[in-house]
Parts: sequence; C-alpha cells; structure tokens
Amino acid sequence: MKLYCLSGHPTLPCNVLKFKSTTIMLDCGLDTTSVLNFLPLPLVHSSRLSKLPGWVSKDGTVNLEKRELLDLSTIDVILISNYHCMMALPYITEHTGFTGTVYATEPTLQIGRLLMEELVNFMERVPKAQSATCWKNKEIQRMLPGPLKDAVDVWTWKRSYSMQEVNSALSKVQLVGYSQKVELFGAVQISPLSSGYSLGSSNWIIQSHHEKVSYVSGSSLLTTHPQPMDQSSLKNSDVLILTGLTQMPTANPDGMLGEFCSNLAMTIRAGGNVLVPCYSSGVIYDLLECLYQFIESASLGTTPFYFISPVANSSLEFSQIFAEWLCHNKQTKVYLPEPPFPHAELIQTNKLKHYPSIHGDFSSEFRQPCVVFTGHPSLRFGDVVHFMELWGKSSLNTIIFTEPDFSYLDALAPYQPLAMKCVYCPIDTRLNFHQVSKLLKEVQPLHVVCPEQYTQPPLTQAHRSDLMLELQPPPMPYRRCSVLNLPFRRRYERVYILPELANSLVPSEIKPGISVATVSAVLHSKDNKHTLQSVPKPPPVPPSKKRKRVIEEPPVVLAPKPLLSGAVPLEAFLATLQKHGITEVKVEETADGHILHLQAEDTLIQLEEDGTHIVCDNNEPLRTTLRDLVLRFLQKL
Repeated sequence: MKLYCLSGHPTLPCNVLKFKSTTIMLDCGLDTTSVLNFLPLPLVHSSRLSKLPGWVSKDGTVNLEKRELLDLSTIDVILISNYHCMMALPYITEHTGFTGTVYATEPTLQIGRLLMEELVNFMERVPKAQSATCWKNKEIQRMLPGPLKDAVDVWTWKRSYSMQEVNSALSKVQLVGYSQKVELFGAVQISPLSSGYSLGSSNWIIQSHHEKVSYVSGSSLLTTHPQPMDQSSLKNSDVLILTGLTQMPTANPDGMLGEFCSNLAMTIRAGGNVLVPCYSSGVIYDLLECLYQFIESASLGTTPFYFISPVANSSLEFSQIFAEWLCHNKQTKVYLPEPPFPHAELIQTNKLKHYPSIHGDFSSEFRQPCVVFTGHPSLRFGDVVHFMELWGKSSLNTIIFTEPDFSYLDALAPYQPLAMKCVYCPIDTRLNFHQVSKLLKEVQPLHVVCPEQYTQPPLTQAHRSDLMLELQPPPMPYRRCSVLNLPFRRRYERVYILPELANSLVPSEIKPGISVATVSAVLHSKDNKHTLQSVPKPPPVPPSKKRKRVIEEPPVVLAPKPLLSGAVPLEAFLATLQKHGITEVKVEETADGHILHLQAEDTLIQLEEDGTHIVCDNNEPLRTTLRDLVLRFLQKL
C-alpha cells in the first residue's frame, strides 16, 4: 500500500492511495495563493492600476520541464471531502485522460459547482488583452522582482478553466449519502462519514475484509450548522490519514465572531462602511446568523447588508433546502416549518439584499453606510476589487478579513497606501491540535499519517510544542511529491466456498473447539472475489474408432496427500523405539526441538515443532519403519 502526496498545502490536500489493486485520489484542492503575485482585476477602469509599469521579457523562449510522480490517467476514483477540496477537479478530469468516477455528497457537488461557477465568472468578465507565458521560463523568472522570482514551480500554474470544463467534470460525479457503502471493483469498500465542517463535508472509510484506512480531512467538533462529526466509525483503523486541520490554531472561532461584530458595529456607528471579503458559501452562513442576533441589540436595524456574488441567490437557497445535511436543531426547524437559517428572515425584511454584481439593480439601490459581503478573499478579482478602490481612501471604512486562506497583508499590498482600517478576524472551525489529539486517543488507529507541517511547531512560534502532533508511535509525515509505503501488509484474503463443496468436507477436531478439514478444489477469482469450487470431473472418453489401436487413458485426478497434525512426545517415542529393538539412542536438545542419534543404525531423527526429518543412508527398510513409528503419534487430516 502506497500514498502519493501531490499537494504541499495541508488544508487543500491532494493525495493518491494505492490499495488492493485500486488507485484512489483523496481530494483535489486548488491552491490559489499564487494569485497574490498578480495585480487585481478591476471591474471598472482603475487609473491607478493602469498606470503601473509592466515588465517586458527580453527573451521569448520557453523551456518547461516536466516532472511526473504519478500517471493521473490510472486513477480509478476520486473521493471529495468538502467543496473547498474539489476546486481543481476540472484540471484532473479534463486534461489527464481520467476515465474513473468521482464520489461526493449532494451539497458538496452543488456548492462546489457554485464556487467553480463564481471563479469562472470572476475571470471571464475581466478578459485580458494580452497573455504572457515566457516569464515562466526559469532563466527569465530569476530576473523578475520578488516574490515572483522565488515562486516554486511556476510552470505548473494554469489558466482558469471554463464552464464547459466545469460541467464536464461534474458530470463524472456520483452522489453518495453518509454511511452509504460503495464497492469498488470487488476489492475495497468506501463509505463517507459526516465530518462536521460544512454542508455535506465528509471523512471517508476505505476498507477491505481485513484492512481499514480512514481519511480525515476538514473536520470540526464545534456546534455549527452542519451535521456533527461521526467519530465512532473511525475506530479500529489500521491507518488514519489526517489532513485539513485549522490554519489558525491560536484563534478561537467564537472570539473571532465577537470581534467581527464589535468592529462592524463601531464602524457603522461612526458613519463608515464595512467590507467583508468572503467565499459565497461556508462561513458566511455563520456570519449572517451571528449578525441576525446582533443587529437589534447593537441598534443596526436600519443598516443595509449586501451580499454580492454571481451565485449569491443560489448559495442562500441551497443552504435552506439541504435539510437532511444540517445539525439536529436546524433540521427540527424545517419540520415546524421554519427556515433553518435566519438569513431567510433578513431577506424577507429587506435587511439583507443579494445581487449578482455591482452592475444593474445594485447601483440604483445601493446606499451607505452599509455592510458588503463579496469575493474574492484574495482581493485580486471579483467585486471586492471595486470596493477596495471605492472605499480604500477613507479612514471611516473598515475591511474585515474572516477567511484564513490568504495573508491579509499580502492581499492588501497592491492597494497601499491605504487609509481604511483593517481588522483580521480569521474564523476557522476545523480541528485544532488539542482536539485532534483527544480524537486520536479515542479512536486509537494503529498508524497516523499526516503532513510534515503537523509534526513540528510553526516557524514563528518554535517554542509552542502544543501546536504540533505528539503521538506514540510518532505519526508518519509526508511532504509534497513524497511517496510513503504505509506500514502494514495484506495478510489475509476472504475466500468463499460453494455449498456442495462445503457439504463434502469432513472436519477433524485437533484441539477443543478447533476443527480442520482438507479440501481439493479449484480457486476461481473474478473482480477481486475468490471462490473455491469443486474439481471438475474428467470428460467422458469418446468411443475409440476401429482403426485406432492406442487406447487413450482418461486424465487421473490425484487424491491429495493427508495433512499431519500433532507433536511427537520425546519420552513416548524413545519407549517405542526401545520396543522395536533400537536401544542405543543419544538425545541432543536444540533450539527447535531434539536430535536423536541412533548410534548402532548410524541414523539421525530430527524432532521439531513444525516437522520431523529422518536421515538414513542406504537403509530404506529402516527409514520406512521409523516413519511408521513417527506416524503413530500424529493425526491424519
């Protein structure tokens, strides 16, 4: 069993597991932090950005190296744990020769589709007049200004995919429900479990009849809107692959929500606007729920809240219809009937309005001071770029970062000097190191495999041993482009026996409660299932022709030799030898048993736990006699 690590980002994993003749990709997260190396894409012409000088290459040649760790066309299935970890799916299914199946829950599929659609929309509505690739050449890259000149593997950076590629990729997805068991080629069985992180988010069990692998990615024990995490099903794992822990282990999500609300209220009371760069699904549901409870007490009842995204309407609707994927309290509301999320009431009372973009109705209904939720959290594309240009020059306004995926200082770099206030309230509900250590003690896997980053403290906090995994035995770390041989070997296979063959067996009891039987059969293997079948009878002999003188004999099916069990007791065997006239016996004790030297007969008998050997030269009658004496003490099966 091998594990290939294709991603260096612990919270955007992409691993490939080879297990019992199946090749399984575990997630395909898309690391978009590389966009921080580029200028923003404004929706409205920005004189400031357009005046920035470009960089011109003097060399027009490109030589891209190619490094292959794994042939992606050999992947049989892809398992998706949550919608953030499927954003690279079109690159894999549409450009590698992939012919397999993708498994995901329905909310993961539908919300993942929204996030991909939003990304494509952000890119396509601001087309670039020119396209440059020569700078990816290593000789040219080293002449670029930092941080681009230090970026790793820029030749792997791709252009954004199209909606046609998105639709084609998602057509390969097969929907599964929690605890549903799916058999892969008769070799292994996969089953998703609730991970408690987001709508439809899953951990995965991958098991055969005798081995069990658990894949834990993006999980949460906090009480938020998704179904709670299923922990008990992770027990008795031979290997547990752990990834997707919190990116903010020192930031308490509840404390961050409190800071978010207080800074928002402070800005609005001072007459300023609040900009919240966010994804169109996920934490925004919790932010809106928190604000719903906070608005009246903070006297913000007349403040407009705007959610701007090409998929804003679909995201808010999906969150209300996936009732069976929600926590118990929200499921109960559906049956009352009430909307499970309070943002439905905010929309009905016109306190929350959603728009596909800043154009159209928004421009005529927009009023300030207000709160705007929009993307992209990187501040490099999407409607957020327009608001940064619009509000960045006033110290009355505030930008509040809640998504932990990007460095907020790097995100703000192209907009400096900036007058608006900046507040960093990263909200990451995924497991922290204390929670995961407690979880692993409860489920007790034999071996834990995790990213290398989890086995050592952060570089900026080298003294914090509590910000790493300390386990016994130590976890097996992996890094990008590494290949691990997982620490257990296949020991058993399940074999089925046909009823008629089973009826012919004659078991013999070799010790109390344990019986064995010999069997002569044909092993039939198909689709990784093994069956013992009766030995076929030889075909009838056709009548011989008169001219044929040689009579063909039918094939002979040899009866199996009997199996022997038991042990030869030394004292009783010596007494038997003496009764048969063999008296001069020298006994030597060995690590495996005893050696009997029959001096007069010049013969050796080795009595060992798993066998008996008679060494007798040129005296076949004596060897036969000794063999028969040994057989008296053994049981034939």
